[in-house]
Amino acid sequence: MPSKVSCLYLLTVVCWASALWYLSVSRPSTSYVGQLNIPIRKTPKANKNATFSNIRTRSLNPHDFGYLINEAKKCEAEPPFLVILISTTHKEFDARQAIRETWGDESTFPDVRVVTLFLLGRSIDAVLNQMVEQESQIFHDIVVEDFIDSYHNLTLKTLMGMRWVATFCPKAQYVLKTDSDIFVNMENLIFNLLKPTTKPRRRYFTGYVINGGPIRDMRSKWYMPRDLYPESKYPPFCSGTGYVFSADVAELIYKTSLHTRLLHLEDVYVGVCLRKLGIHPFQNSGFNHWKMAYSLCRYRRVVTVHQISPEEMHRIWNDMTSKKHLKC
Repeated sequence: MPSKVSCLYLLTVVCWASALWYLSVSRPSTSYVGQLNIPIRKTPKANKNATFSNIRTRSLNPHDFGYLINEAKKCEAEPPFLVILISTTHKEFDARQAIRETWGDESTFPDVRVVTLFLLGRSIDAVLNQMVEQESQIFHDIVVEDFIDSYHNLTLKTLMGMRWVATFCPKAQYVLKTDSDIFVNMENLIFNLLKPTTKPRRRYFTGYVINGGPIRDMRSKWYMPRDLYPESKYPPFCSGTGYVFSADVAELIYKTSLHTRLLHLEDVYVGVCLRKLGIHPFQNSGFNHWKMAYSLCRYRRVVTVHQISPEEMHRIWNDMTSKKHLKC
């Protein structure tokens, strides 16, 4: 007989498929949403000053969004060695499921505790919000804050993750922030870069470091208005596709953001906060912010690879897992 989780998972997949087909035909009507009648969990708002009580000055960016979905007890039993924060969108169920079944599986390393969380804002589509709510009730690995989920709000999404770590998982040792189309070589990350048997680092930040300046062309995806950022160069920043930092940095960045003018380019903004903190990100060539053709030996040397589909993620993971005995 199928297990309860299997049945719930199958139900979720069917609901997702139905909802996405419906959305491709027309927008949901009020009556359709009402017929779903899926209750939304009400999570009490966290006291935003509970962890940051020493902040006395008026905040420029108070980040006072409430949690619509939260996993506040995720770190209670045992502080994790690594928290993985994955920026995702509502329709990316297949990507989330691929990550759960491959590199994001929390049970892969029995002696190293890993916590995996998917970060979202609120969709303007009620059906998608309900689908994510249902998915959360099955997997308990989703956090949602009450801001509109959009490309221009990616900075808010990252700050949400920083706030969550500082509030609900302050004793974690390291944090990986990445995206849902990234493949992560977890063995390389954990055992070759972070090394659980060594003393945890503090004020540590690493990834693919970019030294560049603002693009003033309004047609560009990365356009930066001069009145928003007048300087000719950005501080060194790590590509938002994937970077790792010691957990103490989460609270430092979050606190700094409260008094730092928001920029819509999330990775640049984190770099601005790091500059204020006097933390210089370390360059690491293992973090790739581009797509890279798969080969076993090549992927063994990297930490992250960009633009990987759910199908590719399964294929790469299965190949690397089954060929651990092979030498390069």
